[in-house]
Amino acid sequence: MADATDYPLSLTNCGVDITFTAPPESTVTVGQSATEILYSLGLADRVKGTSVWFTPVLPQFADVNAGIERIADNDPSFEAVVNKRPDLVTVQYEWHVGPTGIVASRDQFHELGINTYVMPADCDTKDNTTGGDGTRVAAFSTDSIYKGITELAEIYDVQDAGEALVADLNTREERAIDQASHLDLPEDLSAAFWFSSTDLGVSPFVAGQLGAPGYMMDKLGIRNVVESDEEWPTVGWETVAKADPDVLVIATMDRRRFPADDVKAKREFLHSDPVTREMSAVKNDRIVEMDAHAMSATMRTIYGLESLAEALSAMSFK
Repeated sequence: MADATDYPLSLTNCGVDITFTAPPESTVTVGQSATEILYSLGLADRVKGTSVWFTPVLPQFADVNAGIERIADNDPSFEAVVNKRPDLVTVQYEWHVGPTGIVASRDQFHELGINTYVMPADCDTKDNTTGGDGTRVAAFSTDSIYKGITELAEIYDVQDAGEALVADLNTREERAIDQASHLDLPEDLSAAFWFSSTDLGVSPFVAGQLGAPGYMMDKLGIRNVVESDEEWPTVGWETVAKADPDVLVIATMDRRRFPADDVKAKREFLHSDPVTREMSAVKNDRIVEMDAHAMSATMRTIYGLESLAEALSAMSFK
């Protein structure tokens, strides 16, 4: 049995000092990661509104999520969040709520007496001042996911639930890594992760070395053909094709901000474009579909690790 939270609780979160005098009663989430962690901690009754969705909610939370207002599929307005009268806003990405957040800055919420908490996975080992999706200054680790779960559990005084969730995710992570270690994979196995593109045919957003996909590849002994430290750099298809990854992982999502958000459009492009259709991964049908949310630094990254290990076990590299 974990110790109860001793309020007032003070934390430094993504460089900002925050204090809680009691467990939050009303929360709005800006980001699917924060939403699903709160649901996993048994805190759905505290969530009064959600936003920024890439994929359907985890199946075990479908019923409870259906009863909670979705303020926006993508970026909510500052007014829409404030109108729910939350005492805490939990955030997945600093580019939504941060120094130059497109929803608001943290100060704007704090001036209204509304606390904010940004998931550490988006700021630990990461510089978000570089624009876009930010740049990793060191490799992403699932420790930042576990840190976020543990701190939210402490904020809401549900430490036992936090410890149980971390233990479950850690077990799944270790099991997937062990499974991959027993596969007969080529020593020089390479891959690329394609999240989306602003339009089909233009340079795609592919995973850099140090983000969540980089973590998956490192744990499974795969070389990332994209050498950038940016979270999601744009790299021309000619460059990707020249590197010729053995495996191509493509994101599946409900979001339709860009044409290439649609996984069917991704597949059609890969098989029809004169450059991409000559890639080994395409010609040999070594294309893996992965939940887009798993490609971000979230607890679903561990599910992505599992699904990639499973997909590799069914592939032939001869």
